Amino acid sequence: MGSPASESARGDHAHVALLAPSPILTVTLERDGSEPELHLHAGGQGFWVARMLRNLGIGVAFCAPFGGEIGTVLRALMETEGLELHPVESGGWNGAYVHDRGREGHATVGETRSPSLARHEADALYAAMVSAALQASLAILTGPRSEEVIDPDFYRRLAGDLRRNGCTVAADLSGRALAAALTGGVDVLHVSERELSEHIGTPLSELSITVAAMEQVRDQGARHLIVSRGPRPALALLEDRLVELSGPTFEAREHRGAGDSMFAAIAASLAWGLSLDQALRLGTAAGALNAVRRGLGSGSRADIERLAGEVTLRPLDLPVRDDAGSTAEPLPGTTCAPDT
Repeated sequence: MGSPASESARGDHAHVALLAPSPILTVTLERDGSEPELHLHAGGQGFWVARMLRNLGIGVAFCAPFGGEIGTVLRALMETEGLELHPVESGGWNGAYVHDRGREGHATVGETRSPSLARHEADALYAAMVSAALQASLAILTGPRSEEVIDPDFYRRLAGDLRRNGCTVAADLSGRALAAALTGGVDVLHVSERELSEHIGTPLSELSITVAAMEQVRDQGARHLIVSRGPRPALALLEDRLVELSGPTFEAREHRGAGDSMFAAIAASLAWGLSLDQALRLGTAAGALNAVRRGLGSGSRADIERLAGEVTLRPLDLPVRDDAGSTAEPLPGTTCAPDT
C-alpha cells in the first residue's frame, strides 16, 4: 500500500498560509541525563502546527506578531525551521515560559503573558494573512494564547473574507475565537473534546451527547469537524457522515501536542489535495506518534506515513441529523490562489 502523501504529485510543492497571533519563546532545563541541558525553542500552538507542516514537506507562510528582545530571538529560531515569515512589528514583547524538567516531571519556573495587539497591529496582521492566503493552497487559523491578545471578531471577518475569495479554511480554535470563526464559516475544524464541551456549555458524558454537540457546531458553520478525545479514538463528522478514528496507541512520553500534530497532518493532506479519509488517517498517525516524542509538533514524515496504514476509519451507526444537506458541493478545491 502506497503512503498517503505519495498518491499526490503535488505534495512537495504545497504551500499554506498560517495565522499565529501568539508565538512564544520556550526555555527548558532538562535534568534527565548526567548533566543538565538548557534548550531554547520557538513555541506556541501556531508554531507547533507549522513545525509539523514543515516536517511533512509543506511550505509555510507564517503570519505573526513579533516584539522586543524575545521577538528578535523568536524570528531567528523560526527562520532556522524553514518558515517563510510574514512578521508584524508589535510594541509588546512576545510571551515566554521557563520550565525545569526532571525525571519526575516538569515545573514552571517563570512565565510571561502574550501582549494584546493594538488596533493597527491587528490590522497589519489581518493584511499579512489575507495577502499570504490568496497565494497559498490552504489557509490555517490557530488561536491566541489568551482571549486578551486579539478581538475575537478578527476571526469572523478573516474566515468569511478568505472563503468569499475562494480559500479553503482549516482551523484549530477554542473559546470566543472559535465561536467567531464559526460565524464566518470554516471548511475543516479541529477541537478537543474539552474545547467542544466548553463551547456548547454541556458535559459530554455519553457518545450520543458528543455527537449532538458535533452536529450543533456543524450547523453553526463548520463543514467538517474532527474531535480529538485524548487516549480514546477521535471522532469526525464529515457533513452527515460520522466516523471513529482508531490507530495504534503508545505510552505517552509527552501528553501535550498530539492534537496540534493531528491537525497539522490533516491540513498538510488537504494542501496536497488528498481526500478527507486519507487526511484523517495521516492526522491520526501524527497525533499518535507525537506522544512518543518530547518535541511538540515534531516527528518524521516517513514514520507518520507508514503508521497511517495502521489507522482504521470505522463508520458509526448513531443517527446523525442531515441538516447540512447531502447534496452539498464537495470540499472546495484546496487552493486559494486565483486561476492563472
